Amino acid sequence: MKSQILHTLIWRENKIFVAKFLEIELASQGKTKTEALKNLKEALDLYLEDEPKKISLPSINNVSFQKFPVN
Repeated sequence: MKSQILHTLIWRENKIFVAKFLEIELASQGKTKTEALKNLKEALDLYLEDEPKKISLPSINNVSFQKFPVN
């Protein structure tokens, strides 16, 4: 498979960090950001094991962050 870049979003929920890919529906967690990313990488490796060798991941070119108020 051709090397591709995946973007991650990491946030804290109470005492754990959650890491999620933007391009594919895959997420993991850990006690630290580093552990969450390590666990996400491991989840990706397992995910790709079952995928065809020529999997095409979507490409995200521009990412922005905004707060959205909810009443």
